[in-house]
Formats: sequence, structure tokens, C-alpha cells
Amino acid sequence: MRINWDYIKLTFLLVAVVALYGFADQRNSKRQVSKISVEFVGEENLYLTEDAVNKLLIQKCGPLENRAKEQLVLNTIEEVILSNDMVKNAQVYLTVNGELISEIIQRKPIGRVEGVSKFYLDDTGGRMPLSRYHSARVPIITGKITGKSLEDAYVILNYINDDDFLRKNIIGIHIEEEGNYQLKFRMENFVVNLGGVENLNVKFKNFMAFYTKATKDKTLEEYATVSLEFNNQVVCTKI
Repeated sequence: MRINWDYIKLTFLLVAVVALYGFADQRNSKRQVSKISVEFVGEENLYLTEDAVNKLLIQKCGPLENRAKEQLVLNTIEEVILSNDMVKNAQVYLTVNGELISEIIQRKPIGRVEGVSKFYLDDTGGRMPLSRYHSARVPIITGKITGKSLEDAYVILNYINDDDFLRKNIIGIHIEEEGNYQLKFRMENFVVNLGGVENLNVKFKNFMAFYTKATKDKTLEEYATVSLEFNNQVVCTKI
């Protein structure tokens, strides 16, 4: 009987590869976590610190450094990090060197509510607690705080953040009542009566036309209120 040496060689090679893979996998699973790293993605202002994340992980998962890699459940670690109210998203992974890395995206505040309760509105419209580590420079929301008025404030803030001039100059939204909102500017004495959140594009277009002309005429300091409530009009009240 003729022996097929090519077949035997191939079989031997496959067995050797499987054995080496099993050995490497077993050896790798017994390796310990060599280092814990926390990386914040995309946001310079830290509403949460690396130390705070590490303390949270120790409280919920126990010490992770020097623990065998096979004992780690990465999904569980991600869920622990996501339980922090400052975190929008988290991804946890292990490197070949045994480093446990947590990449964290923080929530982004766009307005700060100053009422009976104090908190941020984030870029999804959700409530975000204040941080002990950093105070965001965002417009302050005051007045009659309700669920509907906060929804409207979120719409206004989104519009403001899409415009470079408005984002740099509007420092406050005051809620007179639902459907009646005032805007406060950084460098001007007047307040802007916005009315409701309908037709914001038209209202702000009219306001910018007024602001440009008044700046050119050097008359901005003469006004106490600038009203955008009326259809396609800017109505001003002098001091």
C-alpha cells in the first residue's frame, strides 16, 4: 500500500498548530492584568476623573490589577462605568500586554438649570448632575422650571449652539412661563423677549438684522428690551 506522505505531513502540521494555539491560549488566560488605564475621548473638560473611575471599579468589582485575565468580564466592567451619571458611553478592552483600558465618552452639558434643583441639561436633553471637578460655561436657565419649559429650553439651546455668535454671547434663558422665554446676553444690557420656540430661524434672522444696524448706529445701549414675539417684527423698548 502506498503511503500518502503529503497527507500525513498536513495532518501533523494541523495537530501542531492546534496544540500550539491551545497552549498559547491557556498561557494567555493565566496572565494577570498588568495595568489599569482610563482614557477620556473627545472632551477636554473632565466632569469625571480617572481616580473617580478607578474608585468606582474597586467598589463594584474589587481590585482589578494583578487579577487573572480569565476572571474578568469586560461587559460587566463597562456596565459599572456606565452606571456613573457623567458617562455617555464606555468601551473596555484588554491589550496583549495585559493592560486593561477603559475608553470613556462623557456626557456634554449645554445648559445649567438654577432652580429648586440644580443640574445640567445635556446634549440629548437629559438631566445631568453637577460635577465636583468642573463647572461648565453654559447658559443658565432660570424661572418657572417645568418639564415642557425644559423641553423648549433644550430646543433653544440646540439652536444657539449651532450659531457661533449666539453661542458666544447668550449667557442665560429665563422662563417667564411655558411658551414665553427671555434671553440674556453677555455684553448687552437689554433682554430679548423670544416668546415661544416656533419660527426660531426667522426670529433670530430678524434679531441679527436689528443687532447689526444698532451696532453700526451705536444705539445698543439705548434699549431695555428687544421683542421677537410678534410676527416677522423686532419691537424695541428704550431705557
